[in-house]
Amino acid sequence: MPAFRVLPRLDRDNRFFWTSGADGWLRFLKCNACDTFVHPPQPVCPACLSDSVAPAAVAGTGVVHSFTVNHQKWHPGMTVPFVIARIAIDGAPGVILTSNVMGCDPADVDIDDPVRVVFEQHDEVYVPLFEKTA
Repeated sequence: MPAFRVLPRLDRDNRFFWTSGADGWLRFLKCNACDTFVHPPQPVCPACLSDSVAPAAVAGTGVVHSFTVNHQKWHPGMTVPFVIARIAIDGAPGVILTSNVMGCDPADVDIDDPVRVVFEQHDEVYVPLFEKTA
């Protein structure tokens, strides 16, 4: 995993996502009108155009949808190799989150591997990362 991390700029639209790990829950916007999950955060539901969207907690589990193993050291502080994965989030249909899979040899990651969220804290930002569960 890279030891070096660029942190997001918090604003009124994304603050709930980047700080939600403080209580151990992963959150995405959910439309109150049609129950569609909305990620990345935006003020209007792309399915029904309602502006009634609010953060909703999900279990924080999922499966590896796709991944790549990065061997390029993009910054002197980075540790290689590391996995960049797209995680299909359980309980949030249509949400696929790009993150890292941690705590295992990158060669041991495969498509459909079950994973769970772990948070890496940087001041008030909680970066959602994932670990294999099986």
